Amino acid sequence: MYAFNFVLMREIKKLSNLGVGERGIIHSFEDSDLLIKLLEMGCVPGEIVKVEQRAPLGDPISIHVSGYSLSLRVTEADQILVEIL
Repeated sequence: MYAFNFVLMREIKKLSNLGVGERGIIHSFEDSDLLIKLLEMGCVPGEIVKVEQRAPLGDPISIHVSGYSLSLRVTEADQILVEIL
């Protein structure tokens, strides 16, 4: 008898590429220089994040993470990789 473990691979995108209302799970960070700042703000791998709003010109964006709303510059959101839900 054979046993198979299937791991579902979800699509990974930059947080800055999500549209309003889209959600994802924080996967990793691209830039280690921002790592401590993002972790202190609640952007921890495994947390669910949702894009709430975008400014009229696209920068900044408002996200919901760790139970509160957070405003990020697009350059900061570019550093956060999320698994799309």
